Parts: sequence; structure tokens; C-alpha cells
Amino acid sequence: MKRSPLKRSPFARVGILAQSSFQRLAKPKRIKSTQRAVTAAERELWHRIAALGCCACAIDGNANPFVSLHHVDGRTKPGCHARVLPLCGPHHQQDDTDPLERIAVHPFKYQFEARYGSQADLLSAQLEKLGITA
Repeated sequence: MKRSPLKRSPFARVGILAQSSFQRLAKPKRIKSTQRAVTAAERELWHRIAALGCCACAIDGNANPFVSLHHVDGRTKPGCHARVLPLCGPHHQQDDTDPLERIAVHPFKYQFEARYGSQADLLSAQLEKLGITA
């Protein structure tokens, strides 16, 4: 009589089988990331930029300290982690439940830049607030 690769479990009567030990211990395959590693200096810069609050909310006259960092040039180019903007969730990615209907940079980049200025200008303004010359 052949045995199934799955062991019978106490729940076999209801159709649930336990995994065998080799299935539980198998390591998942690692997918190679194309993202660049973040250095300690870049991480420190992130903390300083995030402390400024959402730059789009500031233009609208509101103070919003809850931010997610938006990479201006993606996450794979050299120096990409030093080019980030502090944006709140609704200004970073579209949120259909946002009662203020804020314009998000994803997916409305052109409308966002028409309202708040280019991302390069916003970045230079943030770095200027920190006393960093670009």
C-alpha cells in the first residue's frame, strides 16, 4: 500500500491533511531585487525629511506629520534614495475614500505637478529647509 506524501492529521476526517516535514522546512526561493540598498546616511536623510511633514499639505496650508516617502526617480538609479519627497498617504497614492479628495502623485502625476509644482522644485525646497545644497 502506497502512502501519500502528506501525513494524516487529526483533522483527516474533515478533509484537512498535515504537511510532511520536508514541505514545512522547504525554504522559499529568493527573488533578486533590482532596488538599491539603502545606506545609513540615506536612512538618516529620510528621517530628517520625514520630520518636515507632507510638503503638499504644507502648500495647502495644513500640517500633516504622517508621511510616506516618495522616490522622485524610482528606486533603482544611482542616488535614488537621496531624492525623496515626504508625502502623506492620500498625496502619495490615490485614496478613493479621502474626504478631502487630495490629488495623488500616483497615478495623477501631471495634475499633482500642476497644483504643487514639479517634483524637482519640491525636492530642492525640502533640501533647502534642511540646509542641504543640491
